Amino acid sequence: YDSNYILNVSEEDFCQYLVSKYSLKPPKIYEDKIYVYSKKEVDIDVSRDPRRAIFDRNRQFYVKGVQIIIAVPFEGDGELFQYQPSTFTSNPPRGKVIGEEIHLIYEMVEHNAERLKQEYQRELNKIKRYLEWIKRDVESFNSSLEPFVRQFVSQRKKKLLNDIDLISSLGIPIKRRKDMPETYTIPSIRKKLKFERPKISKELFKPEPVLALEEYENILEMIYNMASVMERSPQTFSKLKEEEIRDHFLMMLNAHYEGQATGETFNYGGKTDILIRIEGKNVFIAECKFWRGEKKFIEAMDQLLGYTSWRDTKIAILLFNKNQDFSSVLNKINPTVKAHPCYKREWNLKSDKLKNETIFSYIFHQPQDVNREIILTIMAFNVPK
Repeated sequence: YDSNYILNVSEEDFCQYLVSKYSLKPPKIYEDKIYVYSKKEVDIDVSRDPRRAIFDRNRQFYVKGVQIIIAVPFEGDGELFQYQPSTFTSNPPRGKVIGEEIHLIYEMVEHNAERLKQEYQRELNKIKRYLEWIKRDVESFNSSLEPFVRQFVSQRKKKLLNDIDLISSLGIPIKRRKDMPETYTIPSIRKKLKFERPKISKELFKPEPVLALEEYENILEMIYNMASVMERSPQTFSKLKEEEIRDHFLMMLNAHYEGQATGETFNYGGKTDILIRIEGKNVFIAECKFWRGEKKFIEAMDQLLGYTSWRDTKIAILLFNKNQDFSSVLNKINPTVKAHPCYKREWNLKSDKLKNETIFSYIFHQPQDVNREIILTIMAFNVPK
């Protein structure tokens, strides 16, 4: 994968894609679906049969017999039958893997059903034993795959970013070769299942400001502490409007960020309630909203997403409930968020203080770029009249 792809693609999506692509599925046979695939008359060489009186055993000697093929259906990665598990015997099972079936082939001159049944059952038991060993090896491989992939992708991305810093420090313009491809064609996958690689835009990667997760959670903790005061003193804050509530948060944030928190600041697609700028870059955006139903809540998310202009933006909606049953409001937040077209997955905040049933955190993507991921945290507070 080329450097531009690695730097632009969502790291989480790319890791999940690689894990899905390279994870193995141990074969599992269906004993209840075993059947006789074919039965036909064949010529069988009996020159090595010690029970027969054959004078020249250096030459082949054929007699008429029967060939029976028993098909054992299975699911999983059939290629694993070609490899020897870490535990094995000197007498492995014998058969041919054709499609999603194991074909056990038996040739005999005498019609001895009991002997055929014994040989088939013995071979089937060996297959089942080997599959247990294969399953154990596959589980070990799969469990180690995700940590390996995440470390590999992280190190690769870090190396590429360091390369960019090195070139930037030279102060010399870079001329791109016109014959360099903008995208990378993924090789064909050996499995039947197809895993689609995450797509990226054709724009070249540009380094952008990033608010550290620790700092993001620190901001959320300060907001949570302030809102908790509101919840404990509802008579003081119940009559405040959204803008007035915002001003209380701005006072507290500016005390910590030396006046870098602003309100109603124009940002990309509109104006927002709380905006923190570090060295001229917007690193945190938040909106104060009263709960007015799911429709208005969705509009608030759309509005906030419209303000995001940087990769890795971290945003929040401070949701205040005045009128409705608070438990009912909390029950509506999660399904409403997950139904949004920009929702990707849940996000776990590390701070113990933020592990609260009234705080919800998610990964969204920007409306125009699925790889530009945004952390959206919903903080719900009850301020009854």
